[in-house]
Amino acid sequence: MKRRQFLVGAGAVAATATATGLLSSCSSVELKKGEVLHTVTFDLKHPAGSPEADKFIADGKRILTAVPGVQDFQAYRQCSPKNDMQYGFLMRFRDQATMDAYTAHPDHAQFVRERWDTEVTRFQESDFIAL
Repeated sequence: MKRRQFLVGAGAVAATATATGLLSSCSSVELKKGEVLHTVTFDLKHPAGSPEADKFIADGKRILTAVPGVQDFQAYRQCSPKNDMQYGFLMRFRDQATMDAYTAHPDHAQFVRERWDTEVTRFQESDFIAL
């Protein structure tokens, strides 16, 4: 089962990478109708690979994956010369209402207020639905 979850997550990463530059080459994956693929690439005020940056990524993963509705959460370090953002988060939601509930959830709001707003220097957010 873990291999299947990895493959599903890897496929979602590949689809997102095309639009966000998380990866320079990828294979395609098809989202189910109604699902939302939420992506964000970002820079931190901390040097890449520093203990502070590693803590931000680990805390983000721990806090955000605990919010109901988050599926296939992934965190990445940028490696493409085509995109100068340092990191990326991506996750999948069953539908727009589930993503809206995630956005309004107190744990997400607190992470944004206490960590994102104080440690992220710039970001690009993209959300995708199946065509």
